[in-house]
Amino acid sequence: MVFVPFTAPGDTITARTVKEKKSFAEARTVNLATPSPDRVEPPCPYFTACGGCVYQHLSYDVQLTIKSRQVADTLRRVGKLEGVPMQPIVASPKPFGYRNRIRIHRAEGATGFFGFESRRLVDVEQCLLAQPEVNEALRKLRRSKVEDGDYSLRAPGGSGPFFEQTNQGVTQALIELLDRTLHKDQALLVDAYCGGGLFAKALGHHAEKVIGVESNGAAIEYARQHAKPGQTFLHGDVADHLGEILSTHPLDRTTVLLDPPSEGVTARVTDFLLSNPPAEIAYVSCNPATLARDLALLKSAFRIESVTPLDMFPQTAEIEVFAHLMRV
Repeated sequence: MVFVPFTAPGDTITARTVKEKKSFAEARTVNLATPSPDRVEPPCPYFTACGGCVYQHLSYDVQLTIKSRQVADTLRRVGKLEGVPMQPIVASPKPFGYRNRIRIHRAEGATGFFGFESRRLVDVEQCLLAQPEVNEALRKLRRSKVEDGDYSLRAPGGSGPFFEQTNQGVTQALIELLDRTLHKDQALLVDAYCGGGLFAKALGHHAEKVIGVESNGAAIEYARQHAKPGQTFLHGDVADHLGEILSTHPLDRTTVLLDPPSEGVTARVTDFLLSNPPAEIAYVSCNPATLARDLALLKSAFRIESVTPLDMFPQTAEIEVFAHLMRV
């Protein structure tokens, strides 16, 4: 298998190999002989130089098809999972202008993003993925005389200095999907890796009691300040709390929502879920590879009911995935 960036299905190209591995190779286009009909003109002048986007040259429908196939292929290749009940991908309401925050670097007179597969800084005047308010903050930063360094630029209305989903439209679609899918009338909803409590608060009506667990101190403080009756938020690692939570609540009426970082869940968390399996798991992942690994480990106690990709990051190769698991 040979990977060639910035190509499209149906292209006829001449390419030069730049890296060879045991199971794949990487190449770069030397000549585009026949362009694919799925190509579009990239609207961003920094495309291919900036390392943020890789799909701006593809129509949005084709991007969605590629990403959905990517998730299914990863589950099969990494997790050895066959016959996964894949659901249609959820598109972003805004293919551009959706990001409520960006991370900007400033050094040696340049203000922008690192280049594609490079640490060279690409000077950018605006980011087409960012909301207008974020680009206004970028313009102010470019005019300022602040020191070199990294700067997080956010749209107004953010919760605080901790992780939040970057695409509000797809986040709302994800919440609605979770609301439709997960059991109601539960005794307990565990929101593991809860951040500021977004899912705990949106889905709190599903259970008599909600317990959120988060290691970020600022996030857990925000969650506690905005907690509703019946909601408890614990500060610490999920692995340090999940075992006791599951062992002291009725498992047949417990839902566990996992939204871990890209590394996925730890072996200890997996062990707790296998030894005291709740009625269902909602696994929200930003990394199909670690999701596939974790689903393969959980399949001895859980059945995969559905897997739904969500395009949280249009124009990029990143993808969000929701997997719904039921206890066997």
